[in-house]
Amino acid sequence: MTVLDDDRPTPRGELIIQVIPLPSDTNPNGDVFAGWLVKQMDIAAASMAERISQGRNATVAMDRMEFLSPLRVGSQVGCYGELADIGRSSMKINVEVWTLDRTAKNPRKVTEGRFVYVAIDEHGRIREVPEQHQ
Repeated sequence: MTVLDDDRPTPRGELIIQVIPLPSDTNPNGDVFAGWLVKQMDIAAASMAERISQGRNATVAMDRMEFLSPLRVGSQVGCYGELADIGRSSMKINVEVWTLDRTAKNPRKVTEGRFVYVAIDEHGRIREVPEQHQ
């Protein structure tokens, strides 16, 4: 990154997963299904929640979702996660999705959302999230 790049938006958080949507991920009009993208975001956030809680989790809510630009088949899609808040048994994780189209030089933001997870034990009961050490 150079001094000239300071005004360019960049993803917040760490890259959790990177995928490429295929033609089978589209509707009859050729647009990538929003549901496919939400699934990728949930997978990314669940992966982060699993690391934080050191075990099983359940998705309990999606606080918000904003679609900012279209997603094209064949583009690289990166899901970036950032822990927003942690409670006794719950975790709020922000997920941003950025894409790099096949012919583009710069990535662009596609959507963002907040996912809420609760840590559960092997019997599906709520458990505490282990204390986090920096």
